[in-house]
Amino acid sequence: MQRMDRETLAARVAKDIPEGAYVNLGIGLPTKVANFLPTEGDFFLHSENGILGMGPAPAEDDIDWDLINAGKQPVTLLTGGCFFHHGDSFSMMRGGHIDICVMGAYQVSEKGDLANWHTGAPDAIPAVGGAMDLAVGAKQVFVMMDLLSKTGESKLVKECSYPLTGLGCISRLYTDLAIFDLGPDGAKVVEMVGGLDLAELRKLTGLELEMAA
Repeated sequence: MQRMDRETLAARVAKDIPEGAYVNLGIGLPTKVANFLPTEGDFFLHSENGILGMGPAPAEDDIDWDLINAGKQPVTLLTGGCFFHHGDSFSMMRGGHIDICVMGAYQVSEKGDLANWHTGAPDAIPAVGGAMDLAVGAKQVFVMMDLLSKTGESKLVKECSYPLTGLGCISRLYTDLAIFDLGPDGAKVVEMVGGLDLAELRKLTGLELEMAA
């Protein structure tokens, strides 16, 4: 069984983003998606701190610490890109003007519930940012994550045990082992890595998975 590495996973997500889309890339792993979008197409990358028109990650010699995303990571700005007030940026998110948001998660339910801001542990530091606004405001929500936790437990579950960010908001889940469509009828398997079959995937997740049509 060959797991997808983070770059391969980011490239796979980028394939599902149509030209012309307004896209918010969440903190961490989702930012890698920017590096795999076609340079010849028009893709409008948004950050909730008030940037529209970001490009791929900068080379080390080109980092400008006055140009950062909401996660305080250095970014580039494409020709025509712009800065604006973060209040307007949140209005853009809440007003339904983001086509796709790509986020990470601690847990995801088979019906598309998202838990990505707090584990509920007493010593954990909550970090909601704009996740709740994006979960309800974006037209589509994609999630990228490892399928299994460090202790081997599935992060795709029947019901989330962590505090929720949004209910039924995720349409597609991308993991290092498989890709799933999520919704009211449960998780449907879109793709699996080589060497993994449906029976093993059911065993890993503990879910009665079916292949997507």
